[in-house]
Amino acid sequence: MTDRKIYLTSGEIASLWTGYMNDSMAKCVLSVMLQHIKDSEINAVIQNAYDNSSNNLEQLQTIFEQENYAIPTGFNDNDINLDAPWLYTDTFCLNYINHLSRVGMIGYSGALSMSTREDIREYFTQVLNQTANLFNRSSEVALSKGVTARHPYMEVPKEQAYVDSKNYLSGLNPFNEKRPLNAVEISHLYLNIMTNSIGVKLCLSFAQTSPTKEIQEFMLRGKEVSKKHIKIFADTLFNDEIEASRLPDLSVSDSTTQTFSDKLIMFHMSLMMTAGVGNYATAAAASQRNDLVINYERLSLEVAKLAKSGAEIMIKNHWLEQPPGIKDKEKLAREK
Repeated sequence: MTDRKIYLTSGEIASLWTGYMNDSMAKCVLSVMLQHIKDSEINAVIQNAYDNSSNNLEQLQTIFEQENYAIPTGFNDNDINLDAPWLYTDTFCLNYINHLSRVGMIGYSGALSMSTREDIREYFTQVLNQTANLFNRSSEVALSKGVTARHPYMEVPKEQAYVDSKNYLSGLNPFNEKRPLNAVEISHLYLNIMTNSIGVKLCLSFAQTSPTKEIQEFMLRGKEVSKKHIKIFADTLFNDEIEASRLPDLSVSDSTTQTFSDKLIMFHMSLMMTAGVGNYATAAAASQRNDLVINYERLSLEVAKLAKSGAEIMIKNHWLEQPPGIKDKEKLAREK
């Protein structure tokens, strides 16, 4: 009896393509960071992340070759300038990895859930585990150095409670007093403050090092959007006498030397905005106060509009690599 070949499904093809694009970008960014990190513990975390991305790319290339799957262009050494001056502080690099691993865990768990073939499930299980380990390791180093961003503290519940009124869901009427935030809502508000804070610094660093006026203006616009969203979330917490914990030093240098290609930084911001919209959707679904849900929905729309303008820039410059898709059967029939 001959073995029957099991072909890749659309979910597996999409997940493998996305993984290759993201890892090729991450490898480039991490290789630049490794040039300048002085702290040995942080350097080890970044090196671990770099090795993970390198190994992932090798495994993905093997899968692509076995399947006669066209290897994406992605990103390579041509997209970075290793001779550029330092751009990010060690603390920023550590928090960047912590954030990227958080995004990666969400992405890889989704990829695993869309995979059927045993070898593909094994691959995504492996990378999900290594990403979780990277998140834990970066969190431990940040805690040991006192540079981690902690969610706000609150008292633990002493008794069970049930919602006893529809007013629990209200929050839109300015003449009615809003109920205090619950723990789930607080956690999402603070998480989105943290992610937008990283976004502000990335946009700033990309704007000051890109040689292209259009890219500079796009990044500065992104910075202002992130700052606006941070203020909205922080004010919501402050209205309940909850102060957002002080964030660690996420500074960037004053270098204006091009460090990354415009193609890479535009892709990077597209990835960040996609993750941001996902965070907002999750927060909206988890929040029970109507004003919070409305806020997340309108802010998601603002990010989506920014992402659309970014995609238009990428298309105009032939930087937007197209994901795998099916053929237009009607077009094939007419052109045969």
